[in-house]
Amino acid sequence: MSVIRFLPRAELQHLLNCLERAGYRCIGPRVRDGAIVFDELSHVDELPRGVGDEQAPGRYRLESGDSKRLFAWANGPQAIKPQLFAPRETLWRAERGESGQIEFKEVVAEPAPVAIIGARPCDVAALAIQDRVFLGDRYRDPLYGRRREGLFVVAVNCSHPSQSCFCHSTGTGPGVDPSRHEHVDLLLTELEHGYLISAGSEAGQEVFDCLPLAEAVDQQFYEAGQQRLAAERAQMRSLPEGDIAKRLMANLDHPRWQEVAERCLACGNCTMVCPTCFCHREGDEPALDGGTTEHVRQWDSCFTQGHSAIHGFVLRQETAQRYRQWLSHKLASWHEQFGSSGCVGCGRCLTWCPSAIDMTEEAAAICGGGDE
Repeated sequence: MSVIRFLPRAELQHLLNCLERAGYRCIGPRVRDGAIVFDELSHVDELPRGVGDEQAPGRYRLESGDSKRLFAWANGPQAIKPQLFAPRETLWRAERGESGQIEFKEVVAEPAPVAIIGARPCDVAALAIQDRVFLGDRYRDPLYGRRREGLFVVAVNCSHPSQSCFCHSTGTGPGVDPSRHEHVDLLLTELEHGYLISAGSEAGQEVFDCLPLAEAVDQQFYEAGQQRLAAERAQMRSLPEGDIAKRLMANLDHPRWQEVAERCLACGNCTMVCPTCFCHREGDEPALDGGTTEHVRQWDSCFTQGHSAIHGFVLRQETAQRYRQWLSHKLASWHEQFGSSGCVGCGRCLTWCPSAIDMTEEAAAICGGGDE
């Protein structure tokens, strides 16, 4: 990262202006339908000023106060993932030509550059994981790759974790880890009167240089340090310590799988809000006139019956099997595939579960071993 400077809160609009002049479409946190979601952003007045969130397993509520802070919340149901791995998109199209022959045509997307404002450290960690999934050595997804090339990330260190958060135990927050600075173009730490700011890329440095910045002083660094410590201490949940992958895989017959299945609705909410899940399905959608067919990819979930269907046979018939697949892949076999856990501790799967299932609680019970 570059040197750290101070951006007064009143000057934050300059950041949006610089990004727009650089050709980026700005996406940032906005209040909509009772939640903080990422949406088009043109002015800082559209940011959630004075808004906080109350989160716990199965619970999400917004709270309004007198604070002038714009990022005094943990997270909403979205992360960076929908901007890169589209929930639904056409991969190719088949058309009937004038001679009656079927012609297959690639659908080439030319996405506009996007700047994400307010990405959390856990979301930055999830971005690094998704990059390994979609841009790995063995397979590169061209659609994800095109969007990724045009992505500008403005991350904001977390100062107000929720009751669902456990990023400190996964090493992915509440501040951006130095090893992931390459995934951040600009990094902000919100203080009472403005932001400590630094650049993490050449593109970020160009925007950094066009901002009206002041020298950062010792008191601001102290405030940022105390804020981070408070955010770490506020987190009451954690994943089990030690080799959780080995312990999970050694307990695939633990009775807890069936116990949690009695509460789980297999609705897939946890996978939809997870910033790292990448399950999808593909299908053909013919036009009514029979002239064209589109081959479409869209998000799927390992909690659906169709996800494990092979030649008409569903491998994971029971909810217990599906929950085991999700948790053991996320926390165990993901290590073998991608070299890290698939969980970044954002807590979204806890908050948005209608049955209030807590994956940290379930992992702890199962990793205890035996039939306890």
